[in-house]
Amino acid sequence: MADTAISSNRIDARAAIAPQLYQLLRNRIVRTELLPGETISETEIARAYDVSRQPVREAFIKLAEAGLVEIRPQRGTMVTRISADAVMDARFVREAIEADVVKIVAERSDRAIAAELTDQIAGQKRVAEDDSEGFVKLDELFHRTLAEMAGKAYAWRVVEEVKAQMDRVRYLSVEKLHVRLLISQHEAIVKAIVEGDVAAAEAAMRAHLREILKSLPEVAKTHPELFNAAR
Repeated sequence: MADTAISSNRIDARAAIAPQLYQLLRNRIVRTELLPGETISETEIARAYDVSRQPVREAFIKLAEAGLVEIRPQRGTMVTRISADAVMDARFVREAIEADVVKIVAERSDRAIAAELTDQIAGQKRVAEDDSEGFVKLDELFHRTLAEMAGKAYAWRVVEEVKAQMDRVRYLSVEKLHVRLLISQHEAIVKAIVEGDVAAAEAAMRAHLREILKSLPEVAKTHPELFNAAR
């Protein structure tokens, strides 16, 4: 079992513990710090973060609902392998939601929206060459910002609930050339929004979210040990 202590990620005792643990452990699984097939222990996680076992148990249940762990009574909790089917389901849901989100933003486009999105693209370009993890965070911010601009923050929360397996593949596929491609796709989305071109904005978002259809087979071939066996 991997060392579960993370010095850079501390629990804020003033806030609800279980959601923090869920997010910390979700991030570790997505970043492959906790590997598929690895067993994680309520007791060790509780000790590592200096919390009781109850919030750890709650976090494990939510991780299981996201398909990231399997809780096996009397045998422990195991990190699951990546499910290609779950990745495809998440992509379908995400495209359905975000294609409509970006259409709304394009219809509402104004100087403030254009300025914010242009600034975000500039920020993505600054980190693209040497900070893939930083880019992933900015990519997340970009999509969340679009949902908020459309007045669809709840829709983004729905996306977050279903995209855990998709995030695992996205993290494994991030590298310099791929990041540059994703930024160019973001630029196409922003260009269409700034121009108020609803159809182009929708098409650009759909093309962007279908990129994983290309990267998934490549990642699965490179890291077969992380995936469920093909059926």
